[in-house]
This record gives sequence, C-alpha cells and structure tokens, in this order.
Amino acid sequence: MKKKNLPAVYQKLIRIARQARKNAYAPYSRFKVGAAVLTEGGKIYSGCNVENASYGLTNCAERTAIFRAVADGQKKIKAIAIVLEAPDFGAPCGACRQVIYEFGSSAEVIMATVAGKFKIKKISELLPDAFGPENL
Repeated sequence: MKKKNLPAVYQKLIRIARQARKNAYAPYSRFKVGAAVLTEGGKIYSGCNVENASYGLTNCAERTAIFRAVADGQKKIKAIAIVLEAPDFGAPCGACRQVIYEFGSSAEVIMATVAGKFKIKKISELLPDAFGPENL
C-alpha cells in the first residue's frame, strides 16, 4: 500500500506516534518507539517506551498508549500505529501483541519507520491462535 492510499486517520496515527516517539525514555537501549492507538469511539491516545534500570520494569510504547486509553475508559481499539527508527519495520513484541489483542481482537497494526515506510497487518496475523477474553 502506498502512503497516498493510506486512510487519513492512519496517516494521523503515524504522525502522532512519530511525535510521541520524541518523548521516549530510552537511555539504555537508545531505541525510541512511539505509538498511537485509535479507539472505537474515535479517540486517539499516544505512548512512548519508558525504560528502567531494572529492565523488566520497562514498558513498551504500544502498551503505554493502550493503558492510557483504558485509563480514560476506552476499552475497544480499532488500530494502533507504531513508529521506530529502523531500516525495515518493527512489529510489536509478544507482550504487546497480547495486550493489543485483549482490547482489539480485530485491530489493524500499522508498523512504520521514521523514514516513512509502513505496512499494515491485523493483530490476528501477528498473534495467530490468540488467547483472549472470549476464551474464558
């Protein structure tokens, strides 16, 4: 898909994620990531990765954005954009894939680079045979 064919709301998500990336706290990895999530209610929430000297306490940009939405009462997501600096695309980590699925089992994941490359996949493609609330 070419950028000109990308829906305007997805272009906006990428712009917001790119801006959020600037706020990343990544003194250890120096790998800054930004994310923006679109809820079914049409609201957009951004997030960035926040590292910690105790590495297990680090939080990814995707989860930061989703948790902000949930804290505001938005529990259904339609799409999430992730922006990072890399020669190719960066897919969400396993933990983020699970959290995306929890709040948007049919969500689209827009993986973009700061250079403007992007690709889109459904979360179900990134997390096949997922376990979610419907399994309980």
